[in-house]
Amino acid sequence: MGRQWLHSKKEVTANRRAQITSKLVREIMVAAKSGTPDPAMNPRLALAVEAARKQSVSNDVITRAINKASGQGADAVNYELVTYEGMGPHNVPVVVECMTENRNRTAPDIRSLFRDAQFGSKVMFLFDHRGIVEATHETAGKDLEEAAIEAGAQDVQPLESTPEGHSGGRFFTDRTDMYEVANALKEAGWNVASAELGYVAKDLVELPPDDRAKVEAFLERLDEHDDVHRVYAALK
Repeated sequence: MGRQWLHSKKEVTANRRAQITSKLVREIMVAAKSGTPDPAMNPRLALAVEAARKQSVSNDVITRAINKASGQGADAVNYELVTYEGMGPHNVPVVVECMTENRNRTAPDIRSLFRDAQFGSKVMFLFDHRGIVEATHETAGKDLEEAAIEAGAQDVQPLESTPEGHSGGRFFTDRTDMYEVANALKEAGWNVASAELGYVAKDLVELPPDDRAKVEAFLERLDEHDDVHRVYAALK
């Protein structure tokens, strides 16, 4: 489900790091616009700011992003979250979330990236819309099932990339419980890397190596577009 296809890929280049920073800043802007621009009063914004700081985004950049979103700057930008769906190569269902200030630019761009696939195919019913919390703990061998139950999560799976000597889990929640679960994990000593609504595939497509490589190349192409925020694929 989700973005696991990306975790084992090549190391982040300087250009890719700049793209990640840009997307983190956009998430801050959307989060600030969706509620109060004060992280202490806006859980989504607080997590977006925390994620940006972990990627070494400066406080000045974070502050400017919040001010832009709240209309306090002369260069205020109105980003919105737009979702597209389609069928990738080898009939792998794909959901693409974009953050954009111009739908008329973004839609044709995403359509062109589906040139070897089926843009607009209805696949949303093949996913569940849930809260997804990714967290690590400095203690190795933590019981993820127990941590999920204590935090109020519905399900959990190990993270693909966890620092040595740590435990890592991806916790799935009801949409309305996401921030409560994230806070419960923090109180239990977990380091919450992200907490956001996302799409979890109900069934995963398993492919032979050559076919999987073609799908992964397609997904990477999508993910590298500046406007793309998240790509979810039903790929095992």
